[in-house]
Amino acid sequence: MPTLKSSVLRTVDVARRAGYSVQQIRNLERDGVVPPAARTAAGYRVYGEVHLNSVLAYRALAAGTGPVEAKRIVRAVHEGPTARLLALLDAVHARLDRERTDLGLAREAARAISAEPVCGVRPADAMGVSELAAALGVRASTLRHWDAEGLVIPDRLSGRGTRRYSPAQVRDARIVHQLRGAGYRIDPLRALMPQLRRGHRWETVETALAARETSIELRSRALLDAAAALRAVIDLADRAVPDRPTSA
Repeated sequence: MPTLKSSVLRTVDVARRAGYSVQQIRNLERDGVVPPAARTAAGYRVYGEVHLNSVLAYRALAAGTGPVEAKRIVRAVHEGPTARLLALLDAVHARLDRERTDLGLAREAARAISAEPVCGVRPADAMGVSELAAALGVRASTLRHWDAEGLVIPDRLSGRGTRRYSPAQVRDARIVHQLRGAGYRIDPLRALMPQLRRGHRWETVETALAARETSIELRSRALLDAAAALRAVIDLADRAVPDRPTSA
């Protein structure tokens, strides 16, 4: 059976090594992620180490940054110059770093907000849509969207339907604002916020933040795997084409 070091690989060999289907390998070749394969006299595709490592790099990058960006990065390896590839990788790492920073800030803010007591409130302490939007630095339409999605549900003034946010609802809006800033999507928050309203405050938020932290760590590890495969592709290409450009 061909190994990672084999100089000749069939489509099915590459597919098995990468955990993909044969059709997926052909699609990646069509999209420029895998260099064009050589052909036998009978017309069968013949792949080598550079093709296999290109697929492995794509698989890891897709887990780390998504399939669209992964294709762009691996194509950059084949198209050159190397400086463009490095710039794309730096941008991915920078985005992950920002996510980590935002997550830390969200954790601190949510902890403080969740611990705030809400007692002795008066009707006058409630806020309207415009007031709360200005306080959070968001658009009024954002608050209406959160209401429609069940994230922060304000009271309604009888007869007019005007939204009014109680202090507890304002606190929920602040938590949603922080978690959205940390990258949380609507669906997870839709499940989280009812639990907060039932009294499971900081512990529930911390669980959600921990899940986000795990996601970031897994993507970072995927980028490490991708770096090894990308380096192998570059080295193989450099050996094949000694004068391959390495800078703009």
